[in-house]
Amino acid sequence: MRVVLHISDLHFGTERLPVMHALQAWVRTEKPDLLIVSGDITQRARSAQFRAAAEYIGSLSVPARLVIPGNHDIPLFNVFARLLQPFGKFQGVFGTDLEPEFESNELLVLCVNSTRPERHKHGAVTVDQIERVAERLRAAAPRQLRMVVMHHPVLAITAGDQINLLRGHAAATRIW
Repeated sequence: MRVVLHISDLHFGTERLPVMHALQAWVRTEKPDLLIVSGDITQRARSAQFRAAAEYIGSLSVPARLVIPGNHDIPLFNVFARLLQPFGKFQGVFGTDLEPEFESNELLVLCVNSTRPERHKHGAVTVDQIERVAERLRAAAPRQLRMVVMHHPVLAITAGDQINLLRGHAAATRIW
């Protein structure tokens, strides 16, 4: 594994063509082996936004990809869909696995779905998620670079960003 491309917060529905074209050109030049898309793929979790995002992500021609949802990828205004099938549109386009993994001799990438339908903005991890990831990290081969990917941050640079931290970040990062 030589090159991993990690992108987040595409917010399809508000995308900018010059930025999209620049990323496509970079991918053609650098030829990443793995693409990780860590949430907020859409602006409002609309079907057309998911379709456009999937088409664009497919256009990047990266051999392997991991895609996880963010808080913008679950319905905001449709309360019934938010409660009954919060990830339905995401899964219809990107598949049912909300916590995909990638493993090679050199790399282990574990995705954690930190998006919670009951929260509009802030993400969280459960004790079960923390333990599952910790077990996988412990079982990794010594030569593997280990990455844990989620949409919500575990570290804040400024005091004003503290409110955005992942609920459970302290326990997760201590154990991981």
